[in-house]
Amino acid sequence: MKPDQLELRPGQSTELLKELHILTRDGSINQDSRRKLKQVNHLYQFIEKLLLELPPGEGGPTLADHGAGKSYLGFILYDLFFKPRGDGHIYGIETRPELVQRSRELAAKLGFDRMSFLNVSAADAADVKALPARIDVVTALHACDTATDDAIAFGLRKQARSMVLVPCCQAEVAACLRQDKALALSRTPLAELWRHPVHTREMGSQLTNVLRCLYLEASGYQVTVTELVGWEHSMKNELILARHTGQAKHSAAQRLRAVLAEFGLQGLEATRYPGLKLGSDSN
Repeated sequence: MKPDQLELRPGQSTELLKELHILTRDGSINQDSRRKLKQVNHLYQFIEKLLLELPPGEGGPTLADHGAGKSYLGFILYDLFFKPRGDGHIYGIETRPELVQRSRELAAKLGFDRMSFLNVSAADAADVKALPARIDVVTALHACDTATDDAIAFGLRKQARSMVLVPCCQAEVAACLRQDKALALSRTPLAELWRHPVHTREMGSQLTNVLRCLYLEASGYQVTVTELVGWEHSMKNELILARHTGQAKHSAAQRLRAVLAEFGLQGLEATRYPGLKLGSDSN
């Protein structure tokens, strides 16, 4: 498949796509790479809208991409949005040093000088001095297990105006369900929801994202949940968009606590959902 058959955005660099190994040197693409490009380009549409909503600021918008991996998303964002604007900065946050080094080398080769790559976990990133005190947009594309929660915690500390999250392989809540058997519900028909290991995993994933959304609402964000792309392109397809409104919802904090209690997950409140009292003064 050639580039003119792809769903490229206006001005999108085929040279960048070759450097990212999405395109081969002769401009061909395989089906796996096509799915990846479609997913990242579709996510770009959501992020572009959020970036355009930001009020003007000195130095332009800032974006932190957690679990950046090979930084497909960061490079495409820079190519399509930050480079034409001539301002702003993207920070890629990744724990694997070889990927961080590769991204640094590619950014230097392309002249993408307003990209920085940090070899640090999402959990520790908020304390890194190389990052500014405030980050406008936080993204986490397929950040595994609790790394999505760490990205949310990072966004709250950095007073992010928006967060864009595509969660992946949540295991923490499923492990708690297996351990505690949700005692309050264990003698009811609802226990069938996690009797089998596969259902426990899927139930844990669903619960995790519901709790994340309630936590964001309790912390002053308006939350939208949608599909990223068609299921034929990715099984990890849930997209959580959060815009900061400053109106923390006490009712969301109450519902979050109620869900935790119902499923015997109260132990997660202190570690994953701290500061729920912050919503107590708002409607």
